[in-house]
Amino acid sequence: MTHAAHIRPARRGDANELATLAGELGYPSSTGELDLRLAPLLADPEHLVLVAVDGEDRAIGWVHAAVRRQLDSDRCVEVVGLVVGERRRGAGVGASLLQAAEAWARAQGVTVVVLHSNVTRTRAHAFYLRQGYEKVKVGNLFRRTLG
Repeated sequence: MTHAAHIRPARRGDANELATLAGELGYPSSTGELDLRLAPLLADPEHLVLVAVDGEDRAIGWVHAAVRRQLDSDRCVEVVGLVVGERRRGAGVGASLLQAAEAWARAQGVTVVVLHSNVTRTRAHAFYLRQGYEKVKVGNLFRRTLG
């Protein structure tokens, strides 16, 4: 497995490349939209946004993790999003990002990391299983847009 990427904290100037990668994941965002979302996350110590960059400091992947607090279970870290550019998949970039998020979770005193993955992302499911994650349940996501 080749780890041909450097992992660093995200910066506001990364918004354009992060938006492009989010679009590859199926969540299209403009640079402005992503920048507005990124700014408060970078300032919040319970959120982590890391970027995998190539040798020219261009983003080729990112991970967003957050401390999750719930009434019915102990604090955990949730990988809220993980994406690697299509041309760089399979080269260890995703594993490096995930390992960095797990290290951050440990530093927060958290021992459980969770994530959700769309039922259609079978390649991602195989990746997470290879990384030592286990499938614990399948569910539905419900949404209501408030007007």
